[in-house]
Amino acid sequence: MPLRVYYSQSFWVDQIKTHSSGQVLYRLNPNYYGGIDMLWVAAEALRPITVEDLTPINPEATNKRIVVDVTSQTLSCFEGNSEVYFCRVSTGAKYDMYGNPVDKWATPAGNHVITRKYISLQMSGGTTGAGYDLPGIAWTSIFATGGVAIHSTFWHNNYGDPVSHGCVNCTPEDAHWIFCWGMPEVVYDPGMMDITVSGDESTTVKVIEA
Repeated sequence: MPLRVYYSQSFWVDQIKTHSSGQVLYRLNPNYYGGIDMLWVAAEALRPITVEDLTPINPEATNKRIVVDVTSQTLSCFEGNSEVYFCRVSTGAKYDMYGNPVDKWATPAGNHVITRKYISLQMSGGTTGAGYDLPGIAWTSIFATGGVAIHSTFWHNNYGDPVSHGCVNCTPEDAHWIFCWGMPEVVYDPGMMDITVSGDESTTVKVIEA
């Protein structure tokens, strides 16, 4: 089955060609590290991400931190003691599809730091029959082992309900703001940052259950 492309997804473009009709086509690659599910899409259906889209927000601010409250399903961004951003989120689901309580999808509580950031990332996991493979996830900020991240979500609108597999699901607009505000900064090329390689300073992420 061919991949569908949804509003707010973000992909890497690794080739551009012009059809005999004159139509410009982009080849989309869902995976930063090189994928196998590439697809061609009409250029007019997409909006290229610009350098301005990655402009850091309040880069001079010190003591930035993010607090995710899994009880209230909210995320707050602080600069010192001042809350500068607030949004509804969806964290790890508490029940499986049959209504049984589960712990394996819980968003990990405790203190973390943003370790990697990607403009676009393909995420997959789960088990046979209950797995997932989601390409083009935009504005991804990974903060815990196993790829747990704050990221844009295009497949649901249930913010305020715990429905994820451990990540912190945000609206595209909220995820974009958090991505540009949180450290480390990400430059247009290569469009990602890994502090385990760069050694850059990073923003803390505290997951609490109030």
